[in-house]
Amino acid sequence: MPRPRRIAVILGVLLAPTVSSCAAGRAEPDHPGVFTADQAKQGRRVYRTSCAQCHGSDLEGVTAPALAGPAFLQRWQPPTGSAADVYHVMRVSMPKLAMGSLAPDDYTAVFAFLLQRNGWPAGRRRFDGSDTMLSQIRLDRLGAVGAPAALAPSAFIAGKDDPPPRGAGPTASELAGVASVNWPYQTGSYSGTRYSQLTQLTPANAGRLSVACVFQVGPSEVFQTGPVVYQGVMYVTTVRQTVALDAATCRPRWRYTWRPRDYELWPMNRGAALARGYVVRGTADGYLLALDARDGELLWARHVARSQEGETITMAPLIHDGLVVIGPAGSENSIKGWIGAFRLSDGTPVWRFNTVPKPGEPGADTWANPRGLPQGGGAVWTPLALDPVTGELFVAVTNPAPAFAGHLRPGKNLYTNALVALDVRTGTLRWYDQLLPNDTHDWDLTQVSPLFRETVGGRARNLIATVGKAGVLTVLDRDTHERVYEVPITTRLNADAPVGRKPVRVCPGMHGGVEWNGPAYSPRVHLLYVPAVDWCGIFQAGRKARFDPGEEYIGGAYTGDSATRASGWLTAVDAATGTVRWRYRSAKPLVAAVTATAGGVVLTGELTGDFLALDAQTGRELYRFYTGSGLLGGVVTYTVGGKQYVAAASGGGSYNFGREGSPTIFVFTLPTSTLPSAGPPAAQATGYR
Repeated sequence: MPRPRRIAVILGVLLAPTVSSCAAGRAEPDHPGVFTADQAKQGRRVYRTSCAQCHGSDLEGVTAPALAGPAFLQRWQPPTGSAADVYHVMRVSMPKLAMGSLAPDDYTAVFAFLLQRNGWPAGRRRFDGSDTMLSQIRLDRLGAVGAPAALAPSAFIAGKDDPPPRGAGPTASELAGVASVNWPYQTGSYSGTRYSQLTQLTPANAGRLSVACVFQVGPSEVFQTGPVVYQGVMYVTTVRQTVALDAATCRPRWRYTWRPRDYELWPMNRGAALARGYVVRGTADGYLLALDARDGELLWARHVARSQEGETITMAPLIHDGLVVIGPAGSENSIKGWIGAFRLSDGTPVWRFNTVPKPGEPGADTWANPRGLPQGGGAVWTPLALDPVTGELFVAVTNPAPAFAGHLRPGKNLYTNALVALDVRTGTLRWYDQLLPNDTHDWDLTQVSPLFRETVGGRARNLIATVGKAGVLTVLDRDTHERVYEVPITTRLNADAPVGRKPVRVCPGMHGGVEWNGPAYSPRVHLLYVPAVDWCGIFQAGRKARFDPGEEYIGGAYTGDSATRASGWLTAVDAATGTVRWRYRSAKPLVAAVTATAGGVVLTGELTGDFLALDAQTGRELYRFYTGSGLLGGVVTYTVGGKQYVAAASGGGSYNFGREGSPTIFVFTLPTSTLPSAGPPAAQATGYR
């Protein structure tokens, strides 16, 4: 992928004929003068201050979609979009963390700059945001301007003919977490315990960790990948790239780059899944694709999500018994959420469960609609968990939309903000627990793991932990479905106050609580380790909500507290009783993954840029290493050649937690002289029946 500066140069050259055709305020007939050069200049200044962090200094898109070029113009062409729609979305939902906070003149100036950047010539009239002026702007007239168009969308793309060898990849027992020295699934195993049975790294020697190797993945972009590791090979993803590395030396084995065929809605990806020699992942433009784990060549790609309508794939899939299970993100875009299974061999759809029920389906009666407005949500964007013994697949379903305007969608709004248990073979609903009926805070339920077994009240019970942006850890009995205990794991203030017409400060805010990486569980010390964001914000609902297909459908406004106030927690909770044993305070939000080990060490990373090892029993700091950029992705451990390694994803950033440096994988290990005597990993509880 070319660097942003190169993109700017290319677009600048291609746009030059159009821009230069208007001199001294004289506009082409098809491009009436709807803004002035001075106004666009002002807009450029405002854009750099308030918008560039997400959309890129050259509008190329970084943590948010591009605002220049063919894909952007196509997205807003009639009949699906218009200049008026673009202006409305920008005015009510931007900047992301302070919606609608700019002065009116600043919004009109930024819009003028956006038009100029896409080749619309300046004139003598100032853009005033009026319907009359907006009706004169047709973005489809710029359709031929800019870089070459993206590849045409295709329902199915066939790759090479020869499939991977049968039997290659993690075994069923490895994926279930039985004595694995690898890291074969994003959360370690189907149970999502994020627990490794490796014992070489201990509180006594963790202070002697050192960097074994470093791999710089590419230019600055979102990097929230959760690496998977199998037999000495690590697989990581960026928005478009999938890379296989030697897990001990960081030397690349192969690299595959996806060429988008549709609008890239949210440019981010959190990882791949590995099974039977297939490496499977989703894309920002809604494709599910499979690569050969041996050489990275494409086996197949299938268009499964509609990015033009607000669906995008950011999560890592789960693969079980020849099925790939995945769902689209985009609740704020009012998609009709779903989770589905596809055949591993070619991506053919097998089953689908609608997380926002269609008319006549169970749960549809929990969505009252007195005004006849679009309603939706129920997206999926975080790891799934599976009990292979019972065949229960656990899904964290996120918020309803319009996000803040609960009065426009009376009722419980099933199955949003619910833990949903499905039959993994058929997609049939087994049971559910809705944690937040009629949510008005965008408090996604984000995690449905770990699955674990503990003795509670003198009786061994099969449990599941669930947590989300509301900042409460809830543990349920998987057999009786009762809630065993609930524990706040971040600051909660006015959490029960309804979002209404008057602004209200609430903790956590819409980016608080637990994000895309969830709790770890150690059967060795019987503790759950929960990362969290401590960040408040001001919510306000609107009287009405305007729906623009594929764009955020908020129904109100949100402003986060100053970023300097945002911090994080790692909380150790007694897995049987819910008692808090210790807490570690981070200076910035804690969004990186957490991993516990049988050696008694907990591994994580901070947005400060520090990789961190803590004593599992006490939370005492054992080791700290500054990587140079914030850690937002996976932290995993595994062995190669009998030696234990730890890998952490550094750099990248996100729109809500700030842009960081270039995506980089750091691999740590102990000096050989400090390793304890080698031996097989000790037998530990697997978290299953």
